[in-house]
Amino acid sequence: MQRQSGGLVAKIMANSAGAYATLLQEVNQHHRLRKPLYQRVETALAGFKIVALFTSFTHPVILNDGDADMLEEVLSNTSFNGKRLALVLNSPGGEGLAAERIVNLCRTYSNNDFIVVVPKAAKSAATIVCLGAREVVMSATSELGPIDPQILISDEQGRSVRYQAAHEILESYAELMRSANKTKGRIEPFLQQLARYDARDVQGIKSAQSLSEAIAINLLKTGIFSKLSRSQIKAKIRPLTDPHLTIDHGRPLFPSALAKCGLNIRVIANSDPLWRSIRELYIRLSHLTDGDYPKVIESEDESYYAPMPS
Repeated sequence: MQRQSGGLVAKIMANSAGAYATLLQEVNQHHRLRKPLYQRVETALAGFKIVALFTSFTHPVILNDGDADMLEEVLSNTSFNGKRLALVLNSPGGEGLAAERIVNLCRTYSNNDFIVVVPKAAKSAATIVCLGAREVVMSATSELGPIDPQILISDEQGRSVRYQAAHEILESYAELMRSANKTKGRIEPFLQQLARYDARDVQGIKSAQSLSEAIAINLLKTGIFSKLSRSQIKAKIRPLTDPHLTIDHGRPLFPSALAKCGLNIRVIANSDPLWRSIRELYIRLSHLTDGDYPKVIESEDESYYAPMPS
């Protein structure tokens, strides 16, 4: 991880090299260029301290425990001065356990009262982070997504090649087992296909499914759905957890659908000056994460970049 200060170092660079240094900072989206945006958004939101967590939708990176460590570094060095935490989140997702840690951090540093702002998309495990917040702030075009786990599939040489929905793997395995048990003819074709599955992997995928749903229910039970039973919560968030309803893991869930699940959704008009500032912050940080630094966690005061994996 690389840390970049938004203070003295940036000022020295600008003063010592003049226009050229300023141009480089603009091209590379230096942290100092976003400081006024953080100040503007914090003024408009009133009472919140902004911390952004962005991971690339272009490069193959995911939310993991390292991001939680980086987030804690930013939070521990942030002066809240009585303000609550607003996490500006844009990510395709990652590990459910990392999402759980991130929520715990946000709750700890905000006295169990933080909100998430979604400028564009917080999908999969990033959606789980949203479930732990008191409120999710979105525009009409912002989106969350299903939280059913995706499994990284490897080829015969052990190289990771693609993600596949956990439920598709489990259902294909179950269908092969049913067909093998029913057949009255040659069973060898089914056995050949079943040989591609490792029973331990199948059990691990089942556990991943259960874990994702359990984390989501627990976060809601200890948050905005504290008065509901776990079975009631499970029924409410079925559009997030049941792949047979959403059909595709990448399917967007917009504010109206999320509100029907009982989530606290605040929609801000895309033309609102506040949202225009949030949108500008999104554009600048997305440019950065689509380039050499696929992960960025920062506040007005500090910025931490994760470089492209070698």
